[in-house]
Amino acid sequence: MKLKLDDEGRPALLDGRPVYMHDDGREVAFDAPGTVATIGRLNAEARAQRERAEAAEARLKGFAGIDDPQAARVALAAVKRIDAKELVEAGEIAKAKAEAARAAEAHYLPLVEERDALQRQLAEARIGGAFARSRYIAEKLALPPDIVEARFGRHFAIEDGEVVAKDTAGNRIASAANSSAPADFDEALAAIVQAYPHRDAILKGSGASGSGAPGAGHRGHGRQLSRAQFVALSPAGQAAVAREAAAGKALIID
Repeated sequence: MKLKLDDEGRPALLDGRPVYMHDDGREVAFDAPGTVATIGRLNAEARAQRERAEAAEARLKGFAGIDDPQAARVALAAVKRIDAKELVEAGEIAKAKAEAARAAEAHYLPLVEERDALQRQLAEARIGGAFARSRYIAEKLALPPDIVEARFGRHFAIEDGEVVAKDTAGNRIASAANSSAPADFDEALAAIVQAYPHRDAILKGSGASGSGAPGAGHRGHGRQLSRAQFVALSPAGQAAVAREAAAGKALIID
């Protein structure tokens, strides 16, 4: 991508912004203030996600070693020290064991549920942080990271302590450079977006642009939707709003 010059060798401007030319001939006006604001917002979101992940990891340390709920129930039942000699009837022994198991479960299940909740929070924080820090989203997509996560986040999970991506068939997405290694986050997200039927609606520069394009010079005068309203739309509805946003006819607000 290079700066476009006019006939006098000076930078060409569009609405007061310098125009850059892509290798494929497309022309894009560079919005410096908007880019600086976006970088600041992405940094703040990434910092918040990192802090959530660190807090969840710290709380999870308290559950180290608790991997088998059934084994924990057996151990807690043994602690009850049931005196079998005083329980003559086999039915009484079975009853005592059942009561001990229920007591152990009542004590242990809240811990398991809290541990599982913390694991979910950690996964959400790490995956959300990856979306917030993504250069691919910042440079290539016309949607903010949280909207991209709402649409494509289901393809990502935490496995063996790492963020991994899977395609629609549930297979890990491999790196194009090394098929034996998994793709990193941005490479995987790019592959997922390329397989998305409405990708042209969310890729930057995929629609019409320039002073003669529909909607040019009228940005901010279309309908407005909250992020919650956008996420609630069907995939086709989200694609339609994304096309309107790219053309300056719609705005997604917090």
